[in-house]
Amino acid sequence: MAAKKTKGSRKRTSKKKGLRFMGVTARLAMTICAGLMFVSCVSVFVNPAKVWIGTVFGILFLPFLLLNLFLLVWAIMRRSKSFWIPLVALLPSLAFLGAHVQFGQNEEHYDGEKITAVSYNVGRFAQYSSEAGVSSRSECLAEVADFLKGCDADIICLQEFYLSNGTNIKSTLSKYFPGYNSAYYVYNTGRGQCGNVTLSRYPIVDKGSFNFEKSSNLAVCTDLRIGADKIRVYNCHFESYNISIPRFIKAIGHDDQVVQETEEKVRRSITKRPKQVDVILRDIASCEIETMVAGDFNDTPMSYTYTKLKKHTKDSFVEAGKGFGGTYSILYPFLRIDYILFPERYTADRHEVRKVHWSDHYPVITEFYQK
Repeated sequence: MAAKKTKGSRKRTSKKKGLRFMGVTARLAMTICAGLMFVSCVSVFVNPAKVWIGTVFGILFLPFLLLNLFLLVWAIMRRSKSFWIPLVALLPSLAFLGAHVQFGQNEEHYDGEKITAVSYNVGRFAQYSSEAGVSSRSECLAEVADFLKGCDADIICLQEFYLSNGTNIKSTLSKYFPGYNSAYYVYNTGRGQCGNVTLSRYPIVDKGSFNFEKSSNLAVCTDLRIGADKIRVYNCHFESYNISIPRFIKAIGHDDQVVQETEEKVRRSITKRPKQVDVILRDIASCEIETMVAGDFNDTPMSYTYTKLKKHTKDSFVEAGKGFGGTYSILYPFLRIDYILFPERYTADRHEVRKVHWSDHYPVITEFYQK
């Protein structure tokens, strides 16, 4: 006759099943998160014009990294034998971590000629609010101009520079930025003029612009004479998403149309950017002088855009940054989309992201020297 199970034995059996279920569930969760981390790392090598969703995984690099780090710590504390899953997932991410966060700063200083550069998407001077301390576009422009004067920059790259219809851009630049040579390209929006402006204390020996196909985004290139050398500066504003993140978050689960429209805009933007980047890359390939690429890339370091443009340059944040490199005020510090990439024979000893409130972007400031 079979022995009856006691109440205590049934509880122990139930507990074992529960632990086994938790173990399987935890391993499954860790495997899924590890897979997401792997796809995020691989996405930098995939042209988004062919597989656009890869860029989305690249944008989520930092959240995926933090999630895997949490699972690793949790597994170690639980003495789980599955700790190796998030550990292995985190190893390749170390190769990309430095483009997002820096734990030190370049302590070396150089005696060569110092070049101070600023890149700033000024957001059409439309971010006027009590927080910014301004109440109109004109006041915002004046505040930005005063800020840039305080930076004492030799090269300034501005994106989404806006003026109302009928305003002369040349006289405006002369008024607000005396002592600077300028190169610019603006288009008529119907309500005003908008585009990119490059300002330089160095002589401008040549200049040009790039109109991207079926896009209001653009780039300006400027050849500068710096002492006995020349350098070509690309001031770029690659395809924007043109979405409202707060509106999208509110629409999830409530307004499918807004979600679908946002997805379409994201897909369209992601597939356009590599074509625009290729335009700049072709010009760089034919350029006989050194190049600097700055501006609003609308892409994180985990992207085709950044990977391709950085190939023959140095990233000022990687060279001399400290902490998180985020430049977009919304979802800070996760989105680093504004850059200054300078020639390889120079070395940066300063990189700063200034958290001012005249735009939804933060300005990037760097100092670099010739070795």
